[in-house]
Amino acid sequence: MNTIETLACLYPWEVDPTDDLRQAVRFLDLSVSPATVLRAANGLALVGAGLTLVVAVLAPPHSRVLATLILGAVTVLALAGAQSAPHLLATARRVRALGDAPDLVARAVLRMRLAPSPEAAAEFAASAGDGPLARSLARHVRQAHTGTTTALVSFGGEWGEWFPALSRSLTLVAAAGEMGERDRDRTLDRALTVVLDGTRSQMQAFAGRIGRPVTALYAFGVLLPTALVALLPAAHAVGVGITSLTVLLVYDLLLPGLLLAASVWLLTRRPVTFPPPNVPRSHPDVPDRTAHALCGGVLAAGAGGAAGFVFFPSWAPPVAAVGLGVGTALLVYHRPVLSVYERVRSVEEGLTDALSFVGRRVANGRAVEAAIAEAGAELSGEMAEVLGATARRQQQLQVGVREAFLGESGSLADIPSRRVRGAVAFLALAAEEGRPAGPAILALADHIDELHRVEESARHELQSVCGTLQSTGTLFGPLVAGSTVALAEGMAVDAAVVPGDAQSLPWLGLIVGVYALALAAILPALATALVRGFDRALVGVRVGQSLVTATVVYLVAYQLVAGLA
Repeated sequence: MNTIETLACLYPWEVDPTDDLRQAVRFLDLSVSPATVLRAANGLALVGAGLTLVVAVLAPPHSRVLATLILGAVTVLALAGAQSAPHLLATARRVRALGDAPDLVARAVLRMRLAPSPEAAAEFAASAGDGPLARSLARHVRQAHTGTTTALVSFGGEWGEWFPALSRSLTLVAAAGEMGERDRDRTLDRALTVVLDGTRSQMQAFAGRIGRPVTALYAFGVLLPTALVALLPAAHAVGVGITSLTVLLVYDLLLPGLLLAASVWLLTRRPVTFPPPNVPRSHPDVPDRTAHALCGGVLAAGAGGAAGFVFFPSWAPPVAAVGLGVGTALLVYHRPVLSVYERVRSVEEGLTDALSFVGRRVANGRAVEAAIAEAGAELSGEMAEVLGATARRQQQLQVGVREAFLGESGSLADIPSRRVRGAVAFLALAAEEGRPAGPAILALADHIDELHRVEESARHELQSVCGTLQSTGTLFGPLVAGSTVALAEGMAVDAAVVPGDAQSLPWLGLIVGVYALALAAILPALATALVRGFDRALVGVRVGQSLVTATVVYLVAYQLVAGLA
């Protein structure tokens, strides 16, 4: 029994899932029913309500009301998050899938240039891809054999709600099948322009919309809470109900919960993502680093805890151990995947030049196989090595283009790039068509070059906003938090209720330290996901780097300010 089913058992009453929930569960292909998901959310709410009741009974009288209200608010947030989780996950998957829309349209357009058949174009566009969009199109291709609507039109209608430019573009592709050669070429060019312009305009609009929400997140989630830390000693000294439990619930539960909720809200507004390739743990260049990550994390936690015990106050060892240990473990575990990303990026950077070279040779009468061999010999870089290996495999094994690239032990067998594999699928088709495929290969090169520019422009639009989030979580937040804790403790000494008490708020550094680590995890993860989409390895490395840096900055800032105070 999984966690969802266990929580569902806590709420045995009947529920009525909404249509949106049913659609999300179906899209995610979950193994549980929508009713089970909804009952699990209600079961989680019951757990939160029980904890709230316990706190209401056992908390100190002077902080009971505030603690109960805070925990109740967190319970409501948890219920809302659990009920909307399937919808949010489905939205995230759709947004990630729509990053493949320009490539899918390009495959359909290129197939139409070789033969004006929308049905063949739809089949090729679906078979040459392996993401959610390609699988959805393949389903529409199968349904179109028994229906009256073409697969491209029905597929575009399904996804048009989330990406209208995709629907318009595919409608143009389907309409081009009924046109003469000259009008068809112009219409197909227009289809590519529509999907690229739609991607560009949606990303520009999104970058403009998130400026204010990110500023509010920065102000109310970071600046104001860290500034209020300095007021805690004064409130404590005059008898306001400021206890360790209250501060812990606010800084380590309520504020991180609100930051997470705001982050999810922002991410679900992103129209399209261009995520890194999907690199499975079974990839030959990704060794199993689980044991290394655990050992590295334990050693870093032990070293951090020991350093905190020797050089810092009594609250520092747990902060140092958690920050350095978890950060190091994340870095060690996810770093090999980023090495694969770097190689894939090197191959993709040479794809445009390779296609242009092959396209010109094919247009001049050379066979695709011969053009690939010549490109491998004359070009340079990772893509040239791939082409050279492909040519050698063709000569030695006497196999076709597709098998030489994508077959077992093929030159692209360990390069999980959908864009490169889609281009290779078209080269294999071009090998069958011969010289007429040359201009289409050149058009593919131009499209990929333009798509690279669209992606870079989209990342640049977001980088100015997200760079602030990254630096805040890694440097600015821990720096201000450590300095403020040192000043607050200095004020607490001056206004100590108990004479001679050197630290009337001994728990403050630990609680705010946990809050600083939460910032170091949430904000860089949000920044990375906004720019590149939520990729587990990429987010893991960025969060690992941020946790290690933030831990050091927090403790050093505290020590420096405490020494000067």
